[in-house]
Amino acid sequence: MLDHVALQCADPARAADFYLSVFSAVGVREAMRFERDEGPVIGLSGADGRPQLWVGPLDDAGDRPIHLALSAPSREAVDEVFAAARAAGATILHAPRVWPEYHPNYYGVFLRDLDGNNVEAVHHGLGG
Repeated sequence: MLDHVALQCADPARAADFYLSVFSAVGVREAMRFERDEGPVIGLSGADGRPQLWVGPLDDAGDRPIHLALSAPSREAVDEVFAAARAAGATILHAPRVWPEYHPNYYGVFLRDLDGNNVEAVHHGLGG
């Protein structure tokens, strides 16, 4: 159902580096990049190569928090995102765990990206 999300970032290149390193376990890759006068616009993708997460320069420096959930192929991948986020110095909102209030197999980690957005890696399957 989701086609793409675009985030306004104080430093788009730094934001892209953050997503590429922290969410590499769920398959996030750089698909394309182009320059605007205000700074780079960077399209990030999963394994299919189709850019679905875009980071670009600020159009509005006011409040703009968003919640973004990225699918993880396994619980281990969620745990890898958690480890990478901690190594990157990200604020961890909720360590990986099962969230039974969502559904019995919902396993996720929640963190803040460099621009203060609430970002999640979630696995919906059984176990592994």
